[in-house]
Amino acid sequence: MRYVIYAGIFLMTVACNQRKSSQYTETAHPGAKDLHTQSNADSVSMEHLHLDIRVDFSSQTISGLAAWTISNNTGAAELRLDTRELSIDSITVDGKKVTHRFDVADSILGSRLNIPLEAGSRTVNIWYRTGSRATALQWLEPSQTLGKKAPFLYTQSESIYARTWIPCADGPGIRFTYDARVTVPEGLMALMSAVNVQQRNDSGIYHFNMEQPVPAYLMALAVGDIAFKAIDPRTGVYAEPAMLDKAHHEFAEVGGMVNAAEALYGPYRWGRYDVLVLPPGFPLGGMENPRLTFATPTIIAGDRSLVSLIAHELAHSWSGNLVTNATWDDFWLNEGFTVYFERRIMEAMMGKDYADMLWELGYQDLDATVTEMGAGNRDTWLKLDLRGRDPDEGLTDIAYEKGAHFLRRIEETAGRAKLDTFLRRYFDEHAFQTMSTGQFLQYLDAKLLNGDTTKVDVNAWVYGPGIPEDCPRASQQLFGKVDEARERFLKGAEPATLEVDKWTSHEWLHFLRKMPVPLAIDQMASLDKAFRLTQTGNSEVADRWFIMAVAVKYQPAYPAIEKFLSQVGRRKFLTPLYSEMMKTPEGREMAKRIYEKYKQNYHPLAQESLGKLIN
Repeated sequence: MRYVIYAGIFLMTVACNQRKSSQYTETAHPGAKDLHTQSNADSVSMEHLHLDIRVDFSSQTISGLAAWTISNNTGAAELRLDTRELSIDSITVDGKKVTHRFDVADSILGSRLNIPLEAGSRTVNIWYRTGSRATALQWLEPSQTLGKKAPFLYTQSESIYARTWIPCADGPGIRFTYDARVTVPEGLMALMSAVNVQQRNDSGIYHFNMEQPVPAYLMALAVGDIAFKAIDPRTGVYAEPAMLDKAHHEFAEVGGMVNAAEALYGPYRWGRYDVLVLPPGFPLGGMENPRLTFATPTIIAGDRSLVSLIAHELAHSWSGNLVTNATWDDFWLNEGFTVYFERRIMEAMMGKDYADMLWELGYQDLDATVTEMGAGNRDTWLKLDLRGRDPDEGLTDIAYEKGAHFLRRIEETAGRAKLDTFLRRYFDEHAFQTMSTGQFLQYLDAKLLNGDTTKVDVNAWVYGPGIPEDCPRASQQLFGKVDEARERFLKGAEPATLEVDKWTSHEWLHFLRKMPVPLAIDQMASLDKAFRLTQTGNSEVADRWFIMAVAVKYQPAYPAIEKFLSQVGRRKFLTPLYSEMMKTPEGREMAKRIYEKYKQNYHPLAQESLGKLIN
């Protein structure tokens, strides 16, 4: 991931000047202008999308009709839409064929599609096909799936990749309803971020409807050998048949999560909440597509120890999906709120000590990110400035963890009850709307802080670099015991004497993260003999252990490392492990060999970032 570094003195001066003021300042580019869409949705309203598409695995293309219902109240002469490497066959406006044109392609934003309009134009029908390098699409051969019997397709539209499979106004602040007719090969099931069927049919034709308005990045499609199993009347799990029972067991508490979330911040407004477990190549932990979270199989640990990820994606049903960041510069309003909400859900279900471990691990992630980026880096502000850059560069722990800790700081000062009342009102009053950073801070000041900026230095958090001095830290009660166990081991205690029987994956992760790097090979061997860490089925623990193994050249773990990298596509695990291998000549050779062997298992996004790292 690339970072732009600004002069540290300049940043310190700006931050200090802001802290002297009680007013919150929009410094990057005022307002909520989205610089990552080339559409003119600010003058032509995108009301509804009807999709009629066919999924062709032999050519690895999606083709068909995108029919937009628009409102041209401003009398615009053109409709401008985002596309990237789409082929347009023909376009009609209100039934009349028109001549379209493309602008010169931008390396980040793609090619703007320009369609002539009249003042009263209402319907725009676009017949199109996807290109061979559609970033949103991962086409899997049967051999790349768990069942090995049928191909699989899934989409990943965040942040600006919906334009690679649908001609659309592709910005988080642009919402529309949609319905779809999707034709797939017989014997396969299609699912979307919409109302879904629970059984496959014989025709291969599936119909979908999403009556709540959503932005394009929440458009999602999956096609494959998929089965469904209910958890309770409004939650369930989809997966390949070979994974279904394991996933159902892992997600047995999802219904309780929905109840806990509603008790905190109001009703779930999307009907059903289901989870689709994807094949291993999925590059993210999860994607919060409305009604249907797409999830990585790496959270299937067998002991429900990693299901906080599902709490995170569920929380997006309020923060992100219900109230959406106006631009990608405001991304913290999406992820920071969601991390805070996720931990409140887990506290309600598992207790404060458990949530405190999540908070501390999150702080460690934030601290590591700031250290890597530089404490004065402009990209460590919550309010980003992504002009001229890929918005994916803003998808860091700054938005997630600094944003969440900002809300926790407000909780500390205003009180939890007042913050909960504020957040419930925030979600209710802004449901199905967008929110910019400036708008939120005005709302925060008016409804909660009431002009008192002495307790929370808002500008330091939002418009300042690094980690503010008043950043809260969680209780170390459980991790304190882990620290004691680690110290005993490092001073010579046998691993078998350590009291680890009741440890969760979070305690194991903390135990390993704080180990000296590199650890001595004999110490690695003794830990492995006692706890079989090389064979762990927990992907979080495995990734950390494998990084340690590479650092010290602990070769007994090498076969497991290769197997892990052949089966896991999540960038959170791939990037640090490959990065560790690239630090030595021996490791570089290992990294290149494994990457070339298994890169086709990885999503195009992961291939792009890893290709740059390795080559």
